[in-house]
Amino acid sequence: MKLHFIGADHEVTGSCHMIESGGRHFLIDCGMEQGADLYENQEIPVNPAMIDFVLLTHAHIDHSGMLPALYKNGFKGHIYTTAATADLCSIMLRDSAHIQEFEAEWRNRKARRAGLPMYEPIYSMDDAMGAIGLFVPCDYGKKIDLGDGITVRFTDVGHLLGSACIEIWLKEGDIEKKIVFSGDIGNTDQPIIKDPGAVDSADYVVIESTYGDRLHGEVPDYVSAFTRILQETFDRGGNVVVPSFAVGRTQEILYFVREIKSKGLLHGHDGFEVYVDSPLAIEATTVFDKHAYDCYDDEALALVHQGIKPFIFPGLRTTTTSQESQQINFDKHPKLILSASGMCEAGRIRHHLKHNLWRRESTILFVGYQAEGTLGRKLIEGANVVKLFGENIEVAAHIEQLEGISGHADRDGLLNWMSHFQEKPEHVYVVHGDDKVTDEFAGAITEKFGIPAFAPYSGGEVDLATGETVSEGIRKPLKAAEKAAERHADSVFDRLVQAGKRLMNVIMHNEGGANKDLSSFTNQINALCEKWDREPQNDEQK
Repeated sequence: MKLHFIGADHEVTGSCHMIESGGRHFLIDCGMEQGADLYENQEIPVNPAMIDFVLLTHAHIDHSGMLPALYKNGFKGHIYTTAATADLCSIMLRDSAHIQEFEAEWRNRKARRAGLPMYEPIYSMDDAMGAIGLFVPCDYGKKIDLGDGITVRFTDVGHLLGSACIEIWLKEGDIEKKIVFSGDIGNTDQPIIKDPGAVDSADYVVIESTYGDRLHGEVPDYVSAFTRILQETFDRGGNVVVPSFAVGRTQEILYFVREIKSKGLLHGHDGFEVYVDSPLAIEATTVFDKHAYDCYDDEALALVHQGIKPFIFPGLRTTTTSQESQQINFDKHPKLILSASGMCEAGRIRHHLKHNLWRRESTILFVGYQAEGTLGRKLIEGANVVKLFGENIEVAAHIEQLEGISGHADRDGLLNWMSHFQEKPEHVYVVHGDDKVTDEFAGAITEKFGIPAFAPYSGGEVDLATGETVSEGIRKPLKAAEKAAERHADSVFDRLVQAGKRLMNVIMHNEGGANKDLSSFTNQINALCEKWDREPQNDEQK
Protein backbone atom coordinates (compact mmCIF):
# COMPACT_ATOMS: atom_id res chain seq x y z
CA MET A 1 0.00 0.00 0.00
CA LYS A 2 2.15 2.86 -1.31
CA LEU A 3 1.77 6.43 -2.59
CA HIS A 4 4.18 7.75 -5.21
CA PHE A 5 4.64 11.47 -5.96
CA ILE A 6 5.39 12.05 -9.64
CA GLY A 7 4.29 15.51 -10.82
CA ALA A 8 3.46 19.01 -9.49
CA ASP A 9 5.83 18.55 -6.54
CA HIS A 10 7.42 21.88 -5.58
CA GLU A 11 5.89 23.06 -8.88
CA VAL A 12 2.43 24.19 -9.91
CA THR A 13 1.64 22.14 -13.01
CA GLY A 14 1.82 18.53 -14.18
CA SER A 15 -0.15 16.89 -11.35
CA CYS A 16 0.35 13.13 -11.15
CA HIS A 17 0.36 10.62 -8.28
CA MET A 18 0.27 6.82 -8.17
CA ILE A 19 -1.09 4.42 -5.57
CA GLU A 20 -0.27 0.73 -5.23
CA SER A 21 -2.85 -1.28 -3.29
CA GLY A 22 -4.21 -4.81 -3.41
CA GLY A 23 -1.90 -5.69 -6.28
CA ARG A 24 -3.25 -2.84 -8.42
CA HIS A 25 -1.69 0.38 -9.65
CA PHE A 26 -3.66 3.53 -10.37
CA LEU A 27 -3.03 7.21 -10.99
CA ILE A 28 -4.65 10.29 -9.55
CA ASP A 29 -4.39 12.83 -12.39
CA CYS A 30 -1.98 12.67 -15.30
CA GLY A 31 -1.24 16.29 -16.14
CA MET A 32 0.98 18.17 -18.54
CA GLU A 33 3.64 20.55 -17.29
CA GLN A 34 3.12 24.13 -18.46
CA GLY A 35 5.57 27.01 -18.35
CA ALA A 36 9.09 26.65 -17.04
CA ASP A 37 9.99 23.49 -15.13
CA LEU A 38 12.18 23.89 -12.07
CA TYR A 39 12.72 20.24 -11.16
CA GLU A 40 13.09 17.11 -13.24
CA ASN A 41 10.09 14.82 -12.83
CA GLN A 42 10.67 11.12 -12.26
CA GLU A 43 8.99 8.61 -14.53
CA ILE A 44 5.85 6.73 -13.49
CA PRO A 45 7.43 3.74 -11.71
CA VAL A 46 5.54 1.10 -13.72
CA ASN A 47 4.87 0.50 -17.38
CA PRO A 48 1.68 2.40 -18.45
CA ALA A 49 0.18 -0.94 -19.52
CA MET A 50 0.33 -2.03 -15.85
CA ILE A 51 -1.80 0.89 -14.65
CA ASP A 52 -5.27 -0.44 -13.92
CA PHE A 53 -7.21 2.84 -13.93
CA VAL A 54 -6.96 6.61 -13.47
CA LEU A 55 -8.92 8.90 -11.16
CA LEU A 56 -9.18 12.45 -12.53
CA THR A 57 -9.92 15.49 -10.33
CA HIS A 58 -10.80 17.92 -13.14
CA ALA A 59 -10.32 18.77 -16.80
CA HIS A 60 -7.56 21.38 -16.77
CA ILE A 61 -4.65 20.29 -18.95
CA ASP A 62 -2.15 20.46 -16.09
CA HIS A 63 -4.18 17.63 -14.53
CA SER A 64 -5.44 15.73 -17.60
CA GLY A 65 -3.14 16.66 -20.48
CA MET A 66 -0.90 13.57 -20.51
CA LEU A 67 -3.72 11.01 -20.58
CA PRO A 68 -3.39 10.59 -24.38
CA ALA A 69 0.36 9.98 -23.94
CA LEU A 70 -0.45 7.39 -21.29
CA TYR A 71 -2.81 5.70 -23.77
CA LYS A 72 -0.18 5.93 -26.51
CA ASN A 73 2.29 4.08 -24.26
CA GLY A 74 -0.01 1.19 -23.43
CA PHE A 75 -2.62 2.25 -20.87
CA LYS A 76 -6.06 0.84 -21.67
CA GLY A 77 -7.87 0.99 -18.29
CA HIS A 78 -10.83 3.17 -17.31
CA ILE A 79 -10.59 6.87 -16.43
CA TYR A 80 -13.05 7.65 -13.64
CA THR A 81 -14.19 11.26 -13.20
CA THR A 82 -17.33 13.39 -12.94
CA ALA A 83 -19.72 13.63 -15.88
CA ALA A 84 -18.93 17.31 -16.51
CA THR A 85 -15.16 16.63 -16.44
CA ALA A 86 -15.58 13.79 -18.92
CA ASP A 87 -17.46 16.10 -21.31
CA LEU A 88 -14.89 18.89 -20.96
CA CYS A 89 -11.97 16.49 -21.50
CA SER A 90 -13.61 15.25 -24.67
CA ILE A 91 -12.97 18.66 -26.23
CA MET A 92 -9.86 19.73 -24.29
CA LEU A 93 -7.79 16.65 -25.08
CA ARG A 94 -8.70 16.90 -28.75
CA ASP A 95 -7.61 20.52 -28.70
CA SER A 96 -4.36 19.60 -26.97
CA ALA A 97 -3.67 16.91 -29.58
CA HIS A 98 -4.28 19.43 -32.35
CA ILE A 99 -1.70 21.74 -30.75
CA GLN A 100 0.81 18.88 -30.47
CA GLU A 101 0.39 17.93 -34.12
CA PHE A 102 0.51 21.54 -35.33
CA GLU A 103 3.71 22.24 -33.38
CA ALA A 104 5.30 19.05 -34.72
CA GLU A 105 4.42 20.02 -38.29
CA TRP A 106 5.91 23.50 -37.81
CA ARG A 107 9.10 22.16 -36.25
CA ASN A 108 9.54 19.50 -38.90
CA ARG A 109 9.26 22.00 -41.76
CA LYS A 110 12.24 23.79 -40.26
CA ALA A 111 14.05 20.55 -39.44
CA ARG A 112 13.80 19.31 -43.02
CA ARG A 113 15.33 22.55 -44.33
CA ALA A 114 18.15 22.29 -41.79
CA GLY A 115 18.72 18.54 -42.21
CA LEU A 116 17.83 17.92 -38.56
CA PRO A 117 16.03 14.86 -37.09
CA MET A 118 12.24 14.89 -37.22
CA TYR A 119 10.27 15.92 -34.12
CA GLU A 120 7.57 13.54 -32.88
CA PRO A 121 4.52 15.06 -31.18
CA ILE A 122 3.87 14.05 -27.58
CA TYR A 123 0.68 12.42 -28.86
CA SER A 124 -1.67 12.46 -31.82
CA MET A 125 -5.38 13.00 -32.35
CA ASP A 126 -5.81 9.21 -32.48
CA ASP A 127 -4.20 8.95 -29.04
CA ALA A 128 -6.52 11.63 -27.68
CA MET A 129 -9.58 9.88 -29.09
CA GLY A 130 -8.36 6.60 -27.62
CA ALA A 131 -8.06 8.17 -24.17
CA ILE A 132 -11.45 9.88 -24.46
CA GLY A 133 -13.01 6.48 -25.14
CA LEU A 134 -11.82 5.26 -21.71
CA PHE A 135 -13.73 7.83 -19.62
CA VAL A 136 -16.35 6.62 -17.15
CA PRO A 137 -18.64 9.46 -15.94
CA CYS A 138 -19.44 9.39 -12.21
CA ASP A 139 -21.94 11.27 -10.04
CA TYR A 140 -20.96 13.52 -7.18
CA GLY A 141 -21.43 12.08 -3.71
CA LYS A 142 -21.78 8.39 -4.61
CA LYS A 143 -19.32 5.72 -3.46
CA ILE A 144 -17.91 3.61 -6.32
CA ASP A 145 -16.51 0.14 -5.62
CA LEU A 146 -13.57 -0.49 -7.95
CA GLY A 147 -12.76 -3.93 -6.53
CA ASP A 148 -9.73 -5.32 -4.67
CA GLY A 149 -10.51 -3.23 -1.59
CA ILE A 150 -10.62 0.13 -3.43
CA THR A 151 -13.60 2.49 -3.09
CA VAL A 152 -13.77 6.12 -4.26
CA ARG A 153 -16.09 9.11 -4.04
CA PHE A 154 -16.07 12.47 -5.87
CA THR A 155 -17.06 15.67 -4.01
CA ASP A 156 -17.59 19.04 -5.71
CA VAL A 157 -14.67 21.27 -4.80
CA GLY A 158 -15.76 24.42 -6.66
CA HIS A 159 -12.67 25.05 -8.80
CA LEU A 160 -14.09 24.37 -12.27
CA LEU A 161 -17.23 22.88 -13.73
CA GLY A 162 -17.04 19.20 -12.71
CA SER A 163 -13.99 19.59 -10.46
CA ALA A 164 -13.74 17.29 -7.46
CA CYS A 165 -11.69 16.22 -4.52
CA ILE A 166 -11.42 12.42 -4.38
CA GLU A 167 -11.84 10.26 -1.29
CA ILE A 168 -10.15 6.85 -1.63
CA TRP A 169 -10.73 3.98 0.78
CA LEU A 170 -8.07 1.26 0.64
CA LYS A 171 -8.19 -2.20 2.24
CA GLU A 172 -5.30 -4.63 2.02
CA GLY A 173 -5.55 -7.64 4.34
CA ASP A 174 -6.36 -6.33 7.80
CA ILE A 175 -5.18 -2.79 7.02
CA GLU A 176 -7.69 -0.09 6.06
CA LYS A 177 -6.67 3.45 5.19
CA LYS A 178 -8.37 6.46 3.67
CA ILE A 179 -6.54 9.05 1.59
CA VAL A 180 -8.05 12.26 0.21
CA PHE A 181 -6.74 14.17 -2.80
CA SER A 182 -7.94 17.76 -2.75
CA GLY A 183 -7.49 18.38 -6.47
CA ASP A 184 -7.57 22.15 -7.00
CA ILE A 185 -9.74 23.74 -4.31
CA GLY A 186 -11.97 26.51 -5.58
CA ASN A 187 -12.30 30.07 -4.38
CA THR A 188 -15.52 31.01 -2.59
CA ASP A 189 -18.09 33.37 -4.13
CA GLN A 190 -17.04 32.65 -7.70
CA PRO A 191 -19.60 33.35 -10.39
CA ILE A 192 -21.56 30.47 -11.92
CA ILE A 193 -20.34 27.42 -9.98
CA LYS A 194 -20.88 26.29 -6.39
CA ASP A 195 -18.55 26.95 -3.46
CA PRO A 196 -16.17 24.11 -2.49
CA GLY A 197 -17.59 21.13 -0.64
CA ALA A 198 -15.79 19.61 2.33
CA VAL A 199 -14.64 16.18 3.52
CA ASP A 200 -14.73 15.21 7.21
CA SER A 201 -12.32 12.27 7.58
CA ALA A 202 -9.01 10.94 6.26
CA ASP A 203 -5.87 9.19 7.38
CA TYR A 204 -3.81 11.06 4.79
CA VAL A 205 -4.46 14.23 2.80
CA VAL A 206 -2.72 15.38 -0.38
CA ILE A 207 -3.51 19.08 -0.76
CA GLU A 208 -2.69 21.69 -3.38
CA SER A 209 -0.98 24.98 -2.44
CA THR A 210 -1.17 27.23 -5.51
CA TYR A 211 -2.02 30.27 -3.38
CA GLY A 212 -0.76 28.84 -0.10
CA ASP A 213 1.32 31.94 0.64
CA ARG A 214 -1.15 34.73 -0.05
CA LEU A 215 -4.65 36.08 0.47
CA HIS A 216 -7.05 37.27 -2.19
CA GLY A 217 -8.42 39.95 0.12
CA GLU A 218 -12.04 41.04 0.12
CA VAL A 219 -14.16 39.77 -2.75
CA PRO A 220 -13.88 42.62 -5.28
CA ASP A 221 -16.66 44.07 -7.37
CA TYR A 222 -15.59 42.30 -10.56
CA VAL A 223 -18.25 43.94 -12.71
CA SER A 224 -17.29 47.49 -11.67
CA ALA A 225 -13.57 46.83 -12.16
CA PHE A 226 -14.17 45.23 -15.55
CA THR A 227 -16.47 48.08 -16.61
CA ARG A 228 -13.78 50.65 -15.76
CA ILE A 229 -11.18 48.87 -17.89
CA LEU A 230 -13.56 48.55 -20.84
CA GLN A 231 -14.66 52.20 -20.56
CA GLU A 232 -11.14 53.65 -20.37
CA THR A 233 -9.80 51.47 -23.21
CA PHE A 234 -12.73 52.04 -25.57
CA ASP A 235 -12.55 55.79 -24.88
CA ARG A 236 -8.92 55.67 -26.07
CA GLY A 237 -10.01 53.81 -29.20
CA GLY A 238 -8.26 50.58 -28.25
CA ASN A 239 -9.13 46.92 -27.86
CA VAL A 240 -9.32 44.98 -24.61
CA VAL A 241 -7.55 41.67 -25.21
CA VAL A 242 -8.10 38.97 -22.58
CA PRO A 243 -5.80 35.92 -22.61
CA SER A 244 -8.41 33.62 -21.15
CA PHE A 245 -8.53 29.96 -20.24
CA ALA A 246 -11.11 28.53 -22.61
CA VAL A 247 -12.77 26.48 -19.88
CA GLY A 248 -14.01 28.32 -16.83
CA ARG A 249 -12.50 31.77 -17.08
CA THR A 250 -13.98 32.58 -20.49
CA GLN A 251 -17.45 31.68 -19.26
CA GLU A 252 -16.99 33.90 -16.18
CA ILE A 253 -15.99 36.87 -18.35
CA LEU A 254 -19.02 36.32 -20.60
CA TYR A 255 -21.16 36.16 -17.45
CA PHE A 256 -19.84 39.59 -16.40
CA VAL A 257 -20.28 41.09 -19.89
CA ARG A 258 -23.92 39.97 -20.02
CA GLU A 259 -24.52 41.87 -16.77
CA ILE A 260 -22.64 44.96 -17.98
CA LYS A 261 -24.70 45.06 -21.15
CA SER A 262 -28.04 44.26 -19.52
CA LYS A 263 -27.56 47.07 -16.96
CA GLY A 264 -26.16 49.58 -19.47
CA LEU A 265 -23.04 50.20 -17.38
CA LEU A 266 -20.80 51.25 -20.29
CA HIS A 267 -21.28 54.80 -21.61
CA GLY A 268 -20.91 55.70 -25.27
CA HIS A 269 -20.11 52.16 -26.38
CA ASP A 270 -23.41 50.39 -25.80
CA GLY A 271 -23.16 48.18 -28.87
CA PHE A 272 -19.55 47.08 -28.37
CA GLU A 273 -18.72 43.72 -29.83
CA VAL A 274 -17.25 40.77 -27.96
CA TYR A 275 -15.26 38.17 -29.88
CA VAL A 276 -14.77 34.70 -28.45
CA ASP A 277 -11.86 33.59 -30.61
CA SER A 278 -11.48 30.04 -29.38
CA PRO A 279 -13.28 27.01 -30.82
CA LEU A 280 -12.52 25.24 -27.55
CA ALA A 281 -14.20 27.97 -25.49
CA ILE A 282 -17.25 27.86 -27.73
CA GLU A 283 -17.61 24.10 -27.26
CA ALA A 284 -16.92 24.36 -23.54
CA THR A 285 -19.73 26.87 -23.09
CA THR A 286 -22.22 24.30 -24.38
CA VAL A 287 -20.90 21.84 -21.77
CA PHE A 288 -21.56 24.43 -19.05
CA ASP A 289 -25.16 24.74 -20.21
CA LYS A 290 -25.54 20.95 -20.21
CA HIS A 291 -24.47 20.62 -16.58
CA ALA A 292 -26.22 23.68 -15.16
CA TYR A 293 -28.40 21.76 -12.70
CA ASP A 294 -25.45 19.72 -11.38
CA CYS A 295 -22.90 22.48 -10.97
CA TYR A 296 -24.39 26.02 -11.06
CA ASP A 297 -24.79 28.09 -7.92
CA ASP A 298 -28.14 29.61 -6.89
CA GLU A 299 -27.57 32.93 -8.68
CA ALA A 300 -26.71 31.34 -12.03
CA LEU A 301 -29.57 28.84 -11.69
CA ALA A 302 -31.99 31.70 -11.04
CA LEU A 303 -31.11 33.14 -14.46
CA VAL A 304 -31.66 29.76 -16.09
CA HIS A 305 -35.08 29.46 -14.42
CA GLN A 306 -35.99 32.89 -15.84
CA GLY A 307 -35.12 31.70 -19.33
CA ILE A 308 -31.97 33.84 -19.47
CA LYS A 309 -28.87 32.29 -21.01
CA PRO A 310 -25.97 33.37 -18.76
CA PHE A 311 -23.41 33.62 -21.58
CA ILE A 312 -25.49 35.09 -24.44
CA PHE A 313 -26.02 38.81 -25.17
CA PRO A 314 -26.23 41.26 -28.13
CA GLY A 315 -22.89 41.87 -29.84
CA LEU A 316 -21.45 38.44 -29.08
CA ARG A 317 -19.37 37.07 -31.96
CA THR A 318 -17.76 33.66 -32.16
CA THR A 319 -14.97 32.71 -34.55
CA THR A 320 -14.00 29.17 -35.43
CA THR A 321 -11.78 29.42 -38.52
CA SER A 322 -8.31 30.95 -38.74
CA GLN A 323 -9.52 33.33 -41.43
CA GLU A 324 -12.28 34.65 -39.16
CA SER A 325 -9.73 35.07 -36.37
CA GLN A 326 -7.38 37.08 -38.59
CA GLN A 327 -10.16 39.45 -39.62
CA ILE A 328 -10.80 40.57 -36.04
CA ASN A 329 -7.81 42.90 -35.91
CA PHE A 330 -8.60 44.48 -39.28
CA ASP A 331 -11.77 45.94 -37.73
CA LYS A 332 -10.72 49.26 -36.20
CA HIS A 333 -13.70 49.62 -33.85
CA PRO A 334 -12.89 49.14 -30.14
CA LYS A 335 -13.82 45.64 -29.05
CA LEU A 336 -13.31 42.95 -26.43
CA ILE A 337 -11.33 39.90 -27.60
CA LEU A 338 -11.29 36.70 -25.55
CA SER A 339 -8.78 34.16 -26.78
CA ALA A 340 -6.75 31.21 -25.51
CA SER A 341 -4.34 30.20 -24.13
CA GLY A 342 -4.69 31.88 -20.77
CA MET A 343 -0.92 32.05 -20.14
CA CYS A 344 -0.16 33.19 -23.71
CA GLU A 345 2.00 30.15 -24.40
CA ALA A 346 0.16 28.96 -27.53
CA GLY A 347 -2.94 29.46 -29.60
CA ARG A 348 -4.63 32.43 -31.24
CA ILE A 349 -3.97 34.80 -28.34
CA ARG A 350 -0.41 35.24 -29.55
CA HIS A 351 -1.66 36.73 -32.83
CA HIS A 352 -3.89 39.18 -30.95
CA LEU A 353 -0.96 40.15 -28.74
CA LYS A 354 1.16 40.78 -31.82
CA HIS A 355 -1.48 43.17 -33.16
CA ASN A 356 -2.23 44.95 -29.87
CA LEU A 357 0.80 44.94 -27.56
CA TRP A 358 2.44 47.82 -29.42
CA ARG A 359 -0.76 49.94 -29.38
CA ARG A 360 -0.77 52.42 -26.50
CA GLU A 361 -4.54 52.70 -26.68
CA SER A 362 -5.15 48.96 -26.17
CA THR A 363 -5.27 46.97 -22.92
CA ILE A 364 -4.12 43.42 -22.23
CA LEU A 365 -6.23 42.20 -19.33
CA PHE A 366 -5.11 39.15 -17.34
CA VAL A 367 -7.80 37.25 -15.47
CA GLY A 368 -5.99 34.15 -14.23
CA TYR A 369 -2.82 32.71 -12.73
CA GLN A 370 0.34 33.09 -14.83
CA ALA A 371 2.93 30.40 -14.16
CA GLU A 372 6.62 31.22 -13.80
CA GLY A 373 8.36 31.39 -17.17
CA THR A 374 5.22 31.95 -19.27
CA LEU A 375 4.75 34.90 -21.61
CA GLY A 376 1.80 36.03 -19.49
CA ARG A 377 4.01 36.16 -16.38
CA LYS A 378 6.65 38.17 -18.25
CA LEU A 379 4.06 40.74 -19.33
CA ILE A 380 2.64 41.10 -15.83
CA GLU A 381 6.16 41.53 -14.44
CA GLY A 382 6.82 44.46 -16.78
CA ALA A 383 8.61 43.13 -19.85
CA ASN A 384 9.33 45.99 -22.27
CA VAL A 385 9.74 43.78 -25.33
CA VAL A 386 8.57 40.26 -26.13
CA LYS A 387 9.23 38.00 -29.08
CA LEU A 388 6.28 36.68 -31.08
CA PHE A 389 6.63 34.73 -34.33
CA GLY A 390 10.30 35.70 -34.56
CA GLU A 391 9.55 39.40 -34.24
CA ASN A 392 10.38 41.69 -31.32
CA ILE A 393 7.21 43.48 -30.19
CA GLU A 394 7.36 46.57 -27.98
CA VAL A 395 5.00 46.42 -25.00
CA ALA A 396 3.19 49.76 -25.14
CA ALA A 397 -0.35 48.61 -24.32
CA HIS A 398 -1.77 48.95 -20.82
CA ILE A 399 -1.22 45.74 -18.84
CA GLU A 400 -3.97 45.14 -16.27
CA GLN A 401 -5.16 42.36 -13.99
CA LEU A 402 -8.71 41.80 -12.80
CA GLU A 403 -7.68 41.58 -9.17
CA GLY A 404 -9.10 38.84 -7.03
CA ILE A 405 -10.61 36.75 -9.80
CA SER A 406 -9.20 33.33 -9.16
CA GLY A 407 -10.43 29.77 -9.41
CA HIS A 408 -8.08 28.79 -6.57
CA ALA A 409 -8.64 29.16 -2.85
CA ASP A 410 -6.13 31.40 -1.09
CA ARG A 411 -4.18 30.40 2.03
CA ASP A 412 -7.11 30.94 4.36
CA GLY A 413 -9.45 29.12 1.99
CA LEU A 414 -7.13 26.12 1.91
CA LEU A 415 -6.78 26.12 5.69
CA ASN A 416 -10.56 26.43 6.03
CA TRP A 417 -11.00 23.37 3.80
CA MET A 418 -8.55 21.48 6.05
CA SER A 419 -10.49 22.54 9.16
CA HIS A 420 -13.49 20.34 8.25
CA PHE A 421 -11.66 17.11 9.12
CA GLN A 422 -13.26 16.08 12.40
CA GLU A 423 -10.24 14.04 13.47
CA LYS A 424 -6.68 14.98 12.65
CA PRO A 425 -5.25 13.11 9.65
CA GLU A 426 -2.05 11.21 10.34
CA HIS A 427 -0.16 13.19 7.75
CA VAL A 428 -0.62 15.90 5.11
CA TYR A 429 1.37 16.09 1.88
CA VAL A 430 1.55 19.49 0.17
CA VAL A 431 1.80 19.60 -3.63
CA HIS A 432 0.89 21.81 -6.61
CA GLY A 433 2.65 25.01 -5.49
CA ASP A 434 5.72 27.04 -6.26
CA ASP A 435 8.97 25.76 -4.76
CA LYS A 436 9.04 27.81 -1.54
CA VAL A 437 5.25 28.03 -1.22
CA THR A 438 4.82 24.28 -0.71
CA ASP A 439 7.22 24.26 2.25
CA GLU A 440 5.71 27.42 3.71
CA PHE A 441 2.17 26.08 3.49
CA ALA A 442 3.18 22.74 4.99
CA GLY A 443 4.51 24.71 7.95
CA ALA A 444 1.25 26.65 8.20
CA ILE A 445 -0.76 23.40 8.38
CA THR A 446 1.43 22.00 11.15
CA GLU A 447 1.30 25.27 13.09
CA LYS A 448 -2.49 25.63 12.85
CA PHE A 449 -3.63 22.01 13.20
CA GLY A 450 -0.70 20.22 14.81
CA ILE A 451 -0.61 17.73 11.91
CA PRO A 452 2.73 16.55 10.48
CA ALA A 453 3.01 17.97 6.97
CA PHE A 454 5.72 18.18 4.35
CA ALA A 455 6.13 18.90 0.65
CA PRO A 456 7.63 15.93 -1.26
CA TYR A 457 9.69 16.14 -4.43
CA SER A 458 9.07 14.04 -7.52
CA GLY A 459 10.04 10.46 -6.80
CA GLY A 460 8.84 10.68 -3.20
CA GLU A 461 7.23 7.56 -1.74
CA VAL A 462 5.07 6.89 1.31
CA ASP A 463 4.12 3.53 2.86
CA LEU A 464 0.43 4.11 3.55
CA ALA A 465 0.13 1.03 5.75
CA THR A 466 2.64 2.35 8.29
CA GLY A 467 2.67 6.07 7.49
CA GLU A 468 6.44 5.89 6.97
CA THR A 469 8.00 8.22 4.43
CA VAL A 470 10.18 5.92 2.34
CA SER A 471 11.62 8.80 0.30
CA GLU A 472 11.05 12.55 0.17
CA GLY A 473 11.89 12.49 -3.54
CA ILE A 474 14.71 13.75 -5.70
CA ARG A 475 15.53 17.44 -5.60
CA LYS A 476 17.09 17.65 -9.05
CA PRO A 477 16.98 21.15 -10.59
CA LEU A 478 16.31 21.14 -14.32
CA LYS A 479 18.85 23.16 -16.29
CA ALA A 480 19.07 25.78 -13.55
CA ALA A 481 22.18 27.36 -15.05
CA GLU A 482 20.52 27.71 -18.45
CA LYS A 483 17.45 29.32 -16.88
CA ALA A 484 19.61 31.86 -15.07
CA ALA A 485 21.42 32.64 -18.30
CA GLU A 486 18.12 33.14 -20.12
CA ARG A 487 16.88 35.54 -17.44
CA HIS A 488 20.17 37.47 -17.66
CA ALA A 489 19.94 37.61 -21.47
CA ASP A 490 16.38 38.93 -21.28
CA SER A 491 17.44 41.66 -18.87
CA VAL A 492 20.41 42.68 -21.05
CA PHE A 493 18.19 42.82 -24.14
CA ASP A 494 15.68 45.00 -22.28
CA ARG A 495 18.53 47.45 -21.55
CA LEU A 496 19.39 47.49 -25.25
CA VAL A 497 15.80 48.33 -26.16
CA GLN A 498 15.79 51.15 -23.60
CA ALA A 499 19.00 52.47 -25.14
CA GLY A 500 17.32 52.42 -28.55
CA LYS A 501 14.39 54.44 -27.19
CA ARG A 502 16.83 56.95 -25.71
CA LEU A 503 18.58 57.23 -29.08
CA MET A 504 15.27 58.07 -30.75
CA ASN A 505 14.62 60.76 -28.15
CA VAL A 506 18.07 62.25 -28.85
CA ILE A 507 17.32 62.26 -32.59
CA MET A 508 14.06 64.13 -32.04
CA HIS A 509 15.78 66.67 -29.77
CA ASN A 510 18.21 67.49 -32.60
CA GLU A 511 15.46 68.49 -35.02
CA GLY A 512 16.45 71.80 -36.63
CA GLY A 513 20.15 71.32 -35.95
CA ALA A 514 22.92 72.22 -38.39
CA ASN A 515 22.99 70.02 -41.50
CA LYS A 516 26.68 69.24 -40.98
CA ASP A 517 26.06 67.98 -37.44
CA LEU A 518 22.99 66.01 -38.47
CA SER A 519 24.89 64.40 -41.34
CA SER A 520 27.71 63.35 -39.00
CA PHE A 521 25.17 61.95 -36.49
CA THR A 522 23.44 60.01 -39.29
CA ASN A 523 26.72 58.48 -40.44
CA GLN A 524 27.53 57.34 -36.88
CA ILE A 525 24.12 55.68 -36.54
CA ASN A 526 24.43 53.98 -39.92
CA ALA A 527 27.88 52.70 -38.99
CA LEU A 528 26.44 51.16 -35.84
CA CYS A 529 23.63 49.58 -37.85
CA GLU A 530 26.07 48.11 -40.37
CA LYS A 531 28.09 46.61 -37.53
CA TRP A 532 25.16 45.12 -35.60
CA ASP A 533 22.54 44.35 -38.24
CA ARG A 534 21.88 40.58 -38.13
CA GLU A 535 19.33 38.09 -39.35
CA PRO A 536 16.47 38.02 -36.82
CA GLN A 537 16.47 34.94 -34.62
CA ASN A 538 13.32 32.93 -34.25
CA ASP A 539 11.92 31.66 -30.95
CA GLU A 540 13.61 28.28 -31.37
CA GLN A 541 17.06 29.78 -31.95
CA LYS A 542 16.83 32.31 -29.14
